[in-house]
Amino acid sequence: MNLNLRQAILSNVTGHNSEQLEATIDDAMQKGEEKMLPGLGVFFEMLWKESDDQEKQEILNTLEQSLKEPTA
Repeated sequence: MNLNLRQAILSNVTGHNSEQLEATIDDAMQKGEEKMLPGLGVFFEMLWKESDDQEKQEILNTLEQSLKEPTA
């Protein structure tokens, strides 16, 4: 059986409104289960592809700030 994980994830959320998408994202983050990471990755991929250069830079800046070690 050849399963396209990306396609399966997209078919599960196609047609969802913003509230449903937010609930899906919140649920995945709250559960913190490794099996949810591919879905969040697909969401990030979609976000990245649809972002212009300025939005991509904002995403990168946010990630950079989030990954800095906290100062004591």
